[in-house]
Amino acid sequence: MVDKTALIVGVSGIVGRNLAEHIGPLAGWSVTGLSRHAHEDLGVVRRATADLMDAAATREAVSGLGRPTHVFFCTWARQPTEVESCAVNGAMFRNAVLAAVAGGGVRHVALVTGLKHYLGSFENYATVELDTPFTEDQPRVPGPNFYYTQEDILFDLAAEHGFTWSVARPHTIIGYAPGNAMNLGTSLAVYASICRETGRPFVFPGSPQQYAGVTDMTDARILARHLVWSTTEPNAANMAFNVVNGDVFRWKKLWRQIAEYFDLPAAPYPGETRPLAQSLADVGPDWDRIVARYGLRPNKVEAIAPWWHVDADLGRTQECLTDMSRSRELGFLDYQKTSTAMTRLFDRLRRERIIP
Repeated sequence: MVDKTALIVGVSGIVGRNLAEHIGPLAGWSVTGLSRHAHEDLGVVRRATADLMDAAATREAVSGLGRPTHVFFCTWARQPTEVESCAVNGAMFRNAVLAAVAGGGVRHVALVTGLKHYLGSFENYATVELDTPFTEDQPRVPGPNFYYTQEDILFDLAAEHGFTWSVARPHTIIGYAPGNAMNLGTSLAVYASICRETGRPFVFPGSPQQYAGVTDMTDARILARHLVWSTTEPNAANMAFNVVNGDVFRWKKLWRQIAEYFDLPAAPYPGETRPLAQSLADVGPDWDRIVARYGLRPNKVEAIAPWWHVDADLGRTQECLTDMSRSRELGFLDYQKTSTAMTRLFDRLRRERIIP
């Protein structure tokens, strides 16, 4: 018997896609998905498209998917300023939740944000002293932040409509989702493939602090398992949770492991940041030739490898470590080795003909 229906808002993204793949086989669940554009390779049972900024269209689309019991909001839209991000992403979230609760069956709403909750928005990123490892009870960073806007909307709507809530705060997410705007794992796989095929040196492009320091990461699959757990575990209701793999690593070691996977030498680290957005600005024709040579899916490099996101993530000069004690104490004990998560992603990218 199906007694739980998941509405995944942003089902085509890195979080939504992996969440749909995880929930689909679970007993007692059905899966529906909402995205801005149609995607034929998604395995959800029912799906619809809508512009979340259009409240009426969103409500109409959700009404055609039945009566969701659990809403997972896994999308966002980047804007020129953080004030605009607050307005747009707040409206998108409100419209989606109100469309879902109109059906009368919503029990829980899960919101996915991230570590900019502790670091600040892109405009004031890490401008305050950081207190690591990050814990969920740390105060908000001064300044506008669309994560805070969405949380406040979540709290208000939960009180008004009587559902429970949770907030997931992952670190950098890796997982299968071609075309996702923030997909470090796929971008590194494309970078390594280009280096192997063209003879470019496989240079770590980030800061000395990221290269040598200790950090952590989030596999989209462990995030999916955590989202289901946090929405169904009674003791986890109405709480925010950090979500990471459970191990720590240094990029200088992981970089060598990535190089070995692609049969590449890891170039000596130059000791400074060398942004890929600059060094790979002219790489489009090289990638097109690689696609043709190996019969890959005809993706343009900028669609599957957003270099700006690699540069933003690996260029940080601050330590970013995340504490998961809250989840552990409540019973979520899943663990994922980050290097294994990377190689499994690379394996799938090859199977799906995204990389050679």
